[in-house]
Amino acid sequence: MRLPLLALLAKEPAHGYELKQTLENLLGAAYPQPNIGQIYVTLGRLEKAGLIEGQDISQSARPNKRIYQLTPAGRETVAAWFEEPTDEPRVRDEFFMKLALAPTPGDQIALINNQRRHYLNTMRDLSKLAATEDRDNHVAQLLIEGAMLHLQADLDWLERCQEELE
Repeated sequence: MRLPLLALLAKEPAHGYELKQTLENLLGAAYPQPNIGQIYVTLGRLEKAGLIEGQDISQSARPNKRIYQLTPAGRETVAAWFEEPTDEPRVRDEFFMKLALAPTPGDQIALINNQRRHYLNTMRDLSKLAATEDRDNHVAQLLIEGAMLHLQADLDWLERCQEELE
């Protein structure tokens, strides 16, 4: 949550609830909805770390709101995040560990079949979500498509595992 909030604040100053709404609108229903409490806790930590600074703004008939903006150190942190490649591939995989440690070949095949069913159900759910998601929200559509492509690759890999074990 830390770096996505900094990236949003790199675009413009905002308060916590605006950041939550922006994330929800940008990522759509396919991405877990951010918890407003987590956002405010993270903003407090970022401010203590000197990456953002907040300013209280008076509002009539409402409590003050705190608007946050990046500090120079925060801008450097965001720039470094965007420049750094994301770690891939997943070498430490819990399913593979289960597969490797399953007591018998029959148990391994059962694990593969169970995982395959899970991936296919997830793929079906994502397809439904893609059909209901706002077509103009290209970021959310790309997120769903990327998840589906990863699932397809995982399904192909399960097929390869099963071929090798049989």
